[in-house]
Amino acid sequence: MTESRAAEEPEKDDAVEGSPESSQFGRETGNFSAAQSLAEDPQSSPTVASDDDRDVIAFVGDSITEGGSWSEWFPEVRALNFGMGGDTTDHVLERLDEVIAAGPDEIVVLIGTNDLGLRQTVEHLVRNTETICVNLRRALPGSRMLVQSVMPRGREYAQRIQEANIHLRQFASTVHAQFLDLWPAMALDDGELNPLYTEDRLHLSPAGYEAWLGELRPGLIRLRELPPMTTPIQIIRPLR
Repeated sequence: MTESRAAEEPEKDDAVEGSPESSQFGRETGNFSAAQSLAEDPQSSPTVASDDDRDVIAFVGDSITEGGSWSEWFPEVRALNFGMGGDTTDHVLERLDEVIAAGPDEIVVLIGTNDLGLRQTVEHLVRNTETICVNLRRALPGSRMLVQSVMPRGREYAQRIQEANIHLRQFASTVHAQFLDLWPAMALDDGELNPLYTEDRLHLSPAGYEAWLGELRPGLIRLRELPPMTTPIQIIRPLR
């Protein structure tokens, strides 16, 4: 894939055994992207008149999100896949208008691992993720938002991922979002992504998606129990 981002390439310390070129996911293929699904079936777009009155849920992230069969797993909603292989928080910020234009009732965010793969700082990852969430909340005040912890990967990333997740957990409530901690279900004691759930220490295997869904399904149930937001959020820092 000539256009895959380098973000998911391994660090020289053998952090990841695969690469975007050897993965089934990537920006060039867009196999599971919302853009392709809408092109093939315009009636699935929330901006097109339709008799489908199901809630719209947007899954936002990188190749881990892109690889999900969201419409199959959540048939009770209209699932839009805004995952794109190789994406960092910077890339999601660049295409956030696409998510906003879809007008989702629920937003599920999982992003950040590729920032660390490109040796961006934890602060960069956290600030960008906060900006993503603030922009979504300002544009979609009535939408429910679920912010997930950065997924574990190679153990050499564990300390930085856990540091980022502490900040994201503390931040989520400021944008009236719920935080879903995936770490206990997905990581070993040393911070390595459980090898039962991956073949390359980064992307999820079918068993990995099952484990993720085991956390995500109850997380979405809790999300839907949230009362509507009734007070404006306070902007903590200037938006990008």
